[in-house]
Amino acid sequence: MLLRLRAVDIVEDAGFTPLQAVSADDALTLLESRSDIDLLFTDIQMPGSMNGLKLAHAVHERWPAIKIILVSGQLTPDEGERPANSRFFGKPLVIEQMITELQGMIGQGSLKILPGDATTLTKFIKPSDLPETTAARQTLTAENDSLRLLLEQAGIDARALLAQAGIDAKEREAADKLQKLILEELHHRIKNTLATVRAITSQSLRTAVSMKHGELAIEGRLAALGHAHDLLMKARWSNASFAQIIRSATEPFDSKSAGMVSIEGPDLSISSAAVIAFAMTLNELCTNTTKFGALSVPGGRVEIEWHIDKEKNRLKFTWTESGGPEVFAPTRRSFGTRLIGSLGQQLKGEVELSYRPTGFAYALDVPMASLVPAA
Repeated sequence: MLLRLRAVDIVEDAGFTPLQAVSADDALTLLESRSDIDLLFTDIQMPGSMNGLKLAHAVHERWPAIKIILVSGQLTPDEGERPANSRFFGKPLVIEQMITELQGMIGQGSLKILPGDATTLTKFIKPSDLPETTAARQTLTAENDSLRLLLEQAGIDARALLAQAGIDAKEREAADKLQKLILEELHHRIKNTLATVRAITSQSLRTAVSMKHGELAIEGRLAALGHAHDLLMKARWSNASFAQIIRSATEPFDSKSAGMVSIEGPDLSISSAAVIAFAMTLNELCTNTTKFGALSVPGGRVEIEWHIDKEKNRLKFTWTESGGPEVFAPTRRSFGTRLIGSLGQQLKGEVELSYRPTGFAYALDVPMASLVPAA
């Protein structure tokens, strides 16, 4: 979800209007309903009935005029595996390069991103404070070299342990294959995590009104990401307790409010794909309520409830604030607001944000099939 939001910003900064799809199937449905799409920008690890590479071939076959950009942090398809005239870029993406490529493929675009008063960090950052492109690339190269050396050392250590344990050559060959698979998966997860951190940082700074505001936003969001990974680690990256996710997200904020957060609902296990999205969304809700909402005053209260509609097989989750200051709808869409609203799309459901004078309310209605891990 975070990486998709970052991709949206790249498209907007290039001067074009982005249309989001959360799976290959959604992308095809969107393409079939419109005639004004010029370019497909997709990750190869796209969920759905086909991955991003197969999606690209399907799109090129049906709509040959649509240009295609493929990205991945794991796979590197050669030119023969990609549709004709498509472009491929490995992660992490160089933002300026992607903007230039987009504009080179489909023109300059008609949208312009104009900074408003106190909405960007332009006034807080001097050009001389920014790292030169060459220096930034050297740093990235050094980080990649360090990661490669760590993975190679892990391989050497693993082979030494196998030899000490007296494992024969056949078993060692099988273990080597398993180890290679694990290291490749580890490498992929590390690169995705680094890309997510970069997205959090750039998005937080993009809408920060001051350096301090941006610093606190990044710190809170990275902490939420860490909590989500802790939960997934305990569950071996398969699933996690929904109630535990909520308690983990709210406890740091509830301790300051004398137990004014109530949590009620049946426990269930949700898939790893939904855990991080929920954790990040709950962090935004908690942060907002302690700054501006019910938990910003002593008498405020937050009620978190959820239930399963068995007839429709859907989860209905609500966050309701009361007893706080009068609520007003925001005048601009911050990254936090976009993040909260994107959870419904990520899980193929619906999100409703209500800015009632008596208190802010958030409602999520999603199909259980988007939450429950596959058997």
